[in-house]
Amino acid sequence: MPKSPRRMKIGINMVQNGAHNSGWRHPDANAGIANDFKGYARIIQKAEAQKLDFMFLADGAAVRIPHKDAEELSRHGHIDRFEPLTLLAAMSAVTEHIGLICTASTTYNEPYALARKFASLDHISGGRAGWNVVTGWSEEEALNFSRDALMEHSERYERANEFFDVVTGLWNSWDDDAFVRDKEEGRYFRPEGMHLLNHKGPHYQVRGPLNLERSPQGHPVIAQAGGSGPGRDLGARIADIIYTGQKDKAIAQEFYADMKARVAAAGRDPDAVMIMPGMMPIIGATEAEAQAKLDELKALVHPAVGLQLISKMFGDLSGYDPDALMPLPLPDSNGVKSAIEQWERRLAKTPMTIRQVYEEISISSGHNVCCGTVEQIADVMQDWFETGACDGWNLMAPYMPGGAEEYLDLLVPELRRRGLAQSEYSGDTLRARLGLESRPNPLSGKDGAGSVSDEPIAMSH
Repeated sequence: MPKSPRRMKIGINMVQNGAHNSGWRHPDANAGIANDFKGYARIIQKAEAQKLDFMFLADGAAVRIPHKDAEELSRHGHIDRFEPLTLLAAMSAVTEHIGLICTASTTYNEPYALARKFASLDHISGGRAGWNVVTGWSEEEALNFSRDALMEHSERYERANEFFDVVTGLWNSWDDDAFVRDKEEGRYFRPEGMHLLNHKGPHYQVRGPLNLERSPQGHPVIAQAGGSGPGRDLGARIADIIYTGQKDKAIAQEFYADMKARVAAAGRDPDAVMIMPGMMPIIGATEAEAQAKLDELKALVHPAVGLQLISKMFGDLSGYDPDALMPLPLPDSNGVKSAIEQWERRLAKTPMTIRQVYEEISISSGHNVCCGTVEQIADVMQDWFETGACDGWNLMAPYMPGGAEEYLDLLVPELRRRGLAQSEYSGDTLRARLGLESRPNPLSGKDGAGSVSDEPIAMSH
């Protein structure tokens, strides 16, 4: 039997009310969709009808926009958002096949609670859950979790590695067939099928077991987006999907090759880890029409919003003429180091004005913007896919719902016509549909190997 052709993986990145910071101002935007479940649901149901692999929700437990006062903040559109696990649990009830992936931070959660939440979502959705592992990057989140400042970059990743190991260890608390629920014998589970974690590390102490049977996928799909050295190492060790944000194909190919090499060095199959950059398609019947749409979106960015939006990465530029070239070098930051490094490389190669930089970052959260006809955009996606720059795409919309409906109605069918996108869902779980191997419990049938199921369990009353 001939080998099936390689298929492009496609996700929909549901950035609140659109990935463009000022997209809510677009005449056709639903400005309140960030708090409109039915609005979200209609978009995801359309994405499922187009057979997209998954929906993705980024998240942060704060209003993560630096601001000096409420007046300054009031011009920004990325303020309100649903708690993602709550939203995905609700979304699982109105969809059947599409994967449900969201962000949860290792810095601002506890491993036991998070392991339980994702295992619960996996059960509720019938094996469609995915966890995007992040360490958090904003000072604003730190202030909401009894901290005075963002934890140092190296410490965040040290904790993240231990956090992940605790979560996955808890997901292996039970054999797949541990819960026999034998009414006649009066036995609810097999004692040898329970495995206590008893983790004692530098940052966490977690006994277990998880109070939930093993979920349909065993381990929900793992996504990760760190582009710094420690971030890439973490992704190579744990991730099934690597999110990234390259705009230049050569840089994307460099990242792709580096990540595949790191995955192999970690003892894993590079073909089993998908590299998926974000892309915002701006579609027109002609190239000129698409450019006019893009120009309209750029014009929505108020200068105060643009300058303040990039201040975290580029420093305070309010004293500069917005049409002056962006000054280099960029200031050091404890935030997203990979994004800063990528911008320094781009600006050294192709100087841009301050206005051009903030317009670009505002419109796509720093991701690739592809402007043109359906055929032109599909050509770019196919070229990157076939020349070692990506394994698929995370599609973003500048505003909702029209920005998403446009690429779902026009672009995805063109990719399917080219044989790049799937026509039907196959497999029982998200892991299976993505072509990933199942994750059996390594402790099954190994009494004493990570299992102390005969240890007395103290009961609280």
